[in-house]
Amino acid sequence: MVQSEDGSFTAYSKEFDEHYHSTKDGALQESLQKHVIPAFELSKEKAELTILDICFGLGFNTLATLYYMKVNNIEKKVSIYSPEFDKELVSSLRYFQYPEIFDDFKEIINALSTIGEYTDDTLHVSIYLGDAREYLLTCEERFDIVYQDAFSPASNPILWTKEYFRDIKSLIKDDGILTTYSISLATRLALYENGFNIYLATPKGCRSSTIASPSLLQDYEAIDMPHKISCNPDAKALSDLDFDI
Repeated sequence: MVQSEDGSFTAYSKEFDEHYHSTKDGALQESLQKHVIPAFELSKEKAELTILDICFGLGFNTLATLYYMKVNNIEKKVSIYSPEFDKELVSSLRYFQYPEIFDDFKEIINALSTIGEYTDDTLHVSIYLGDAREYLLTCEERFDIVYQDAFSPASNPILWTKEYFRDIKSLIKDDGILTTYSISLATRLALYENGFNIYLATPKGCRSSTIASPSLLQDYEAIDMPHKISCNPDAKALSDLDFDI
């Protein structure tokens, strides 16, 4: 475990040579500010939400979602689906040192850590133990929100290619919201080439991030992708063909 600047703990992956969260922005604040808050603000008119959390990791995005709903008295039926290939990581989460604000969710953490699923009257969370790309091909859900929070394109490029985002596009609703910490042109190109509109997000207390949607959004600065492309003619999206997938 590694303590990040907001006081919350994250972890370091030897396999991907990266921390699970930005140690500068903070594990908790990154989840709240870059994913949960903008996604919920843009989906506030919906009575029910179905969320895809890529990838579950330490569970911060899912738990921050529950925390945000609790403190803001948001009463919605929420279903969260999350692929995660690291079975040992998931089974260890009941021992992880989460922020105290997650204490109310210990029952949920224990259930996810042991059986990979939790359900009550208004909440369903399930973890798919396996490859995220395979999960997308078999998934039957349609999503209101996608938390695109895989390890970075440099470390885990197969979850950032244009073919990967093509699969995401087939599962996201027409008015769905995708959030990601990545602001790279390659990531934005991969989304743009799949019909997403691209927006700059300036989360409170954190570095900039990206919001994307098949629909046009209000209150966010649109990225002029044709202009970006004309200024960077050699830039290209990552492709499965680059990695023999």
